[in-house]
Amino acid sequence: MPSLTSLAPAGPTATRTRTTATARRLMAVCGTLLAALLCALSVGASSASAHAALTSTDPADGSVVKTAPREVTLNFSEGVLLSGDSVRVLDPKGKRVDTGKTAHVDGKSSTAAAGLHSGLPDGTYTVAWKAVSEDSHPVSGAFTFSIGAPSKTEAKVPTGEASDSTVSTLYGIGRYAAYGGFAALVGGCVFAGVCRSSRPVRKIAVGGWVTVFTASLLLLLLRGPYTDGEGIGGILDLGRLGDVLSTKPGAALLSRLLLLGAAAVFLAVLFGSYTRRTGEGEADARRRQDLAFGLGFGGTVMAVGLAATWAMAEHASVGLQRQLAMPVDVIHLIAVGVWLGGLASLAVTLRAGEPIGRAAVRRFSRLAFGSVVALVVTGLYQSWRQVGSWGALTDTEYGRWLLVKVGLVAVLVGIAAVSRRWTGRLTDGTEAAEAEADAEAKAGSDAETDVEATADTAKAETKAKAETKAKAETKAGAKAAVKAARPVRTGAADAAVGNLADASADASADDAESGDGPGDDSGTGAADDDPVRTAQLARQRAAKDKTATLRERDADRERSGLRRSVLAETIVAVVLLAVATVLSGTQPGRAETEQASAPARTPGDQLNVDPVSVLIPYNTGPKSGRGKAVVMIEPALPGDNALHVFTTDLADRPVDVPEVKLSLTLKGKGIGPLRIPLERLSTGHWSAKTVQLPMAGTWQLSLTVRTSDIDQVTETRNVKVAQ
Repeated sequence: MPSLTSLAPAGPTATRTRTTATARRLMAVCGTLLAALLCALSVGASSASAHAALTSTDPADGSVVKTAPREVTLNFSEGVLLSGDSVRVLDPKGKRVDTGKTAHVDGKSSTAAAGLHSGLPDGTYTVAWKAVSEDSHPVSGAFTFSIGAPSKTEAKVPTGEASDSTVSTLYGIGRYAAYGGFAALVGGCVFAGVCRSSRPVRKIAVGGWVTVFTASLLLLLLRGPYTDGEGIGGILDLGRLGDVLSTKPGAALLSRLLLLGAAAVFLAVLFGSYTRRTGEGEADARRRQDLAFGLGFGGTVMAVGLAATWAMAEHASVGLQRQLAMPVDVIHLIAVGVWLGGLASLAVTLRAGEPIGRAAVRRFSRLAFGSVVALVVTGLYQSWRQVGSWGALTDTEYGRWLLVKVGLVAVLVGIAAVSRRWTGRLTDGTEAAEAEADAEAKAGSDAETDVEATADTAKAETKAKAETKAKAETKAGAKAAVKAARPVRTGAADAAVGNLADASADASADDAESGDGPGDDSGTGAADDDPVRTAQLARQRAAKDKTATLRERDADRERSGLRRSVLAETIVAVVLLAVATVLSGTQPGRAETEQASAPARTPGDQLNVDPVSVLIPYNTGPKSGRGKAVVMIEPALPGDNALHVFTTDLADRPVDVPEVKLSLTLKGKGIGPLRIPLERLSTGHWSAKTVQLPMAGTWQLSLTVRTSDIDQVTETRNVKVAQ
C-alpha cells in the first residue's frame, strides 16, 4: 500500500504554498466563528432563566379574600432552598406583618410558607420572596393579594434580577474559569501519563489546577452575595460562609477545594518522581511501573470526585432520573476534560517544537476518539432529559443554545478528522523515512569505515602542514616587526644588536605560538571572568537554539499541518466550553415547557355577540402615573373567551407600564378570583388568548396597574357575561 505522503504534490514550494493557504483559511473560519459566538454569548448570557418557577400561591396573586389568612403559601416547580427571610409580607404602608419564619410545608422542598400576625386590617398586601433552586440558581419575585377590598399600597416591590449585576458577572466568569481549569487539569494529566510529559504539558496541568482552585474559592466567597442579591461588598462578610456551607452548592465547593489539595500531591508525583530519569534504564522502568498503577487509580478517583462536585449541585441533581443523571454527568465532564485538555496539551507541545513520537500522537488520537464517543452517548441522554421534545429545541432558550453546542461539536469533530489524517501521514511518512535510512546505513556500513579512516589521515596531515606554515609566518612577522623598530646602527654594534633582536623575536614568536605569552591571560581569562559577557553569550546561544528548533519544526510538513489543525480544534473548544457554561445556567427546556400554559384555543365564534368593553381610569399618585385602561372581553360568553387590555395616557396615546394584572370574580356563586395571565403584544397592549368563564352572570373585574417600583393601584369594575 503506498504511503499517504506520496500523494503530496511534487516540489517543496507547491506543498508549502497549499498547506499555508489551507491553514490560513482554516484559521480565518475559526477566528470568525470565535468572534461571532463570543458576541452571541455576551448578549445571550446576560441573564439566566429561573430554574425554579412559582406555580401557585395561597392566597392567589391579585385575589381578594374576606378574612385575613393565617399564612402565605408558595408552590414551586422544583425544590428550593430557603432562608429565614425568604418570604416577606408587607402591609399597605410597607410594614412587615409576617412572623419572620419561612419553612417548607409538610417537608416538601417545593413549597414555602410564612406565618402572618393576627388581626390584619383590610387592604392590599405585597408578598416579596426569594429562594435558591436545587440546581444552585437564585430566583425571586413578588405578588399581591387583598383582604376585604383592594387599596393603594406604599410597599416597595423588589424588581429586576435576583442578584447584583456585578456579582452575577463575576460569578459567571468564575464558573467558566472553573470548567476550563478542570478540563486543563484532567486533560494535561492524562496526556502526560499516557502520551508524553514535557514542560509545556506541565504548565497546562498546573495552570489548570491554579485556575480551578482560584475560581472555586472565588465562587465560595461570592455565593452569599449571589443568592441574597447583595453587592460586591458582601464578599467581606465572612460570617455568611457558615450559611453557605450548610447548603448543597456550598458543600460541593468546599469538597472541590479539599480534593484539589490532594490533586496538588498527585501533580507533584506525576511531574516529579514519575517523569524523572536517573540514567539507569531498568531501574527507571521498574520505578515508573510501580508508580503507574497508583497514579492511574488515584487520578481516576480524584477526577471522578471533582466532576461529582458539579453533578451534585447543578442540573443533574434535580428532575427525573437523578440517580442515573449524576453518574452520566460525571462521565460527560471527564470526557470533556480528557478531550479538550488533551487538545491543549498537544497544541502547546507541537507549538514549542518538543519532540513527540508518532506512537504518542496515535495514542492521543485513540483516546480522543473514545472521549468523543462517550460525549455523544452521554450528551444524547442529557439532551433528552433536559429538553424533552423536538419543539423545545427551537421554542426554548435552552434548546437553542443546545443546537449551538451541537453545531460546535460537529465543527470540532470535522477538524478532528483533519487532525487524524495528518496523524496518519505523520506515521506513514516517518516509518518510510526510517526504513530508507536503515537500508542506506546497512548498505554503506563497510565503505563508511574506509572513508572515515582516510578522512582522519588526511585531516591529520593537513593540520600538521597548517601548523608548520603558521609557525614560520609568525616568526617571520615578529622578526620584521623588531627590525622595523630597531634604530639605525653601524659596524659591530649594529650586528650585535641585530642578532639579539632576532633571538628576542624568535622567543616572542614561540611564546605566542604556545599561548603562554602575556596577551593570553589578559584576553581569554578576562572574558571568562566577566559575568555580563557570559550571560550575553548564553542568551545568544539560547536564541540560536530556539531559532533552530522552530526552523526544524516548521520544516516538517506533517507536524506543521497537525499543529495547525490541533490549534483550530483548541480555539473551537474554548467557545464550546463557554456555550456549555451558558447551558448550565439556563432553565432546561423540559421545565420551561411544563411551566408554560396550556395550548391556546380560539374562543368560540358560533354566536355573533359584540365584545364587552370597560374603560377604567387609573391614578397611582405621581403625574406620570395617570392614564386609562380599556379591558375588552370577546365574545363575553360562558366558555372560551379572548381578553385584551389597552393602556394609554390621558391624551389617548399608547403607553407601557411595568406591570398589569387582572382577575375575575363571580361573588354570587363563590367563584374566583380567577387570575388571568397576560402577555404583552405591543406598546400598551396585553392579551390573554384563552379565558375560561364557567357561567354567565355579573363578574367583578379587578385590574392592578403598576407604574413604578413603588406606585401601583387596583381598580374594580363589573362586567356582564351573557347566557
